[in-house]
Amino acid sequence: MTSQHDPVPGSPTPPQGAEPQGTAWTTTPITADLLRGALDLEFTEHGVLPHRLPAWARAQCSDGQLAMVESQPSGVRLVFRTRATVVELDTLRTKMSYQGAPPRPDGVYDLLVDGRLAGQASVTGGNVLLVDLTTGSVESRPGPVGTVRFPGLPDRMKSVEIWLPYNEITRLVALRTDAPVEAAPEDGRRVWLHHGSSISHGSDAASPTTTWPALAASLGGVQLINLGLGGSALLDPFTARALRDTPADLVSVKIGINLVNTDVMRLRAFTPAVHGFLDTIREGHPTVPLLVVSPVLCPIHEDTPGPSAPDFSDLSEGRIRFLAAGDPAERAAGKLTLNVIRDELARIVQQRSVDDPNLYYLDGRDLYGEADFAELPLPDQLHPDAATHHRMGERFAALAFGAGRPFAGERD
Repeated sequence: MTSQHDPVPGSPTPPQGAEPQGTAWTTTPITADLLRGALDLEFTEHGVLPHRLPAWARAQCSDGQLAMVESQPSGVRLVFRTRATVVELDTLRTKMSYQGAPPRPDGVYDLLVDGRLAGQASVTGGNVLLVDLTTGSVESRPGPVGTVRFPGLPDRMKSVEIWLPYNEITRLVALRTDAPVEAAPEDGRRVWLHHGSSISHGSDAASPTTTWPALAASLGGVQLINLGLGGSALLDPFTARALRDTPADLVSVKIGINLVNTDVMRLRAFTPAVHGFLDTIREGHPTVPLLVVSPVLCPIHEDTPGPSAPDFSDLSEGRIRFLAAGDPAERAAGKLTLNVIRDELARIVQQRSVDDPNLYYLDGRDLYGEADFAELPLPDQLHPDAATHHRMGERFAALAFGAGRPFAGERD
């Protein structure tokens, strides 16, 4: 095969023999007009790195957990129009691995053609962050660029979306096609901006389009911007300002589990922090529907405060479980549990909704409750599995986007 694209340093060339002789390859620069779901792009020597928090917000927090999860591109996708029958994307991934545990599954790329799933693939190579959970040490092991390839696409003008893995930091090195690419115009769908914890981020969903927010967005007919930040939904003011400054037609915030499992504040601080978080969002979105979602059921923390503690007894089999390390008696001193948080969130929304008719509350147990736990228990005691993501996505779509619900209707 004759390759006519200009290679990016460190990127592989199109595979020999994969296409007929004379195939003309087009390399399209990866720019903001091809990406949805990212709030910032960092142009590095190893490719374009999408961020889900802007640079000024990242500069206000040095936490390594936040730095990792906001650069994992949950909900971020390339969107373009083309007649191409083959699409290749060179990426440099960074994935997590745990000392003493089997390798974690590779992240998945979902390809959608005209809104329908048309392919799934993963890349090889890339960097590895090897974490020793017993000491907290992290070793970085560099690796090469890999290629995700989608052949056999229909030979017609079409909309193509490549959803990036929600659980791998992904630098976009090169986009190659066998026909020219053009940016896709806005399609008029409303934009839903969502913030939450690792469950919103994706936790153990099967792929990027099957996280519960992505499923709910598809069922609700909206465009998703997912600011689910694993372990980092902590009512940080910079996150509230990022939500405030991001254009959106619908906003939701899922608050609670990270505040408990990090044991980061007491009830005295929680109440004004929630008010301040909502006040900041309302500065940029004074009248859009704003939905406050309390935690889904998590039995270990329903009435037992945090912090959460890892249980390494099954690490050699690739499983980590979590335990509640707090004492239920500490609730009297203001320590937070999920039931305490639900009660206070419901009270806050009821109080504020007198002057804010577009503010709504959803009990997270309506998405995943006791009956669901009996049928689909949380594998590690904190995070839902792939089947539960499907259930939560379908339920959120019905409870939020259904007729008469907070997100019903169309863009004005």
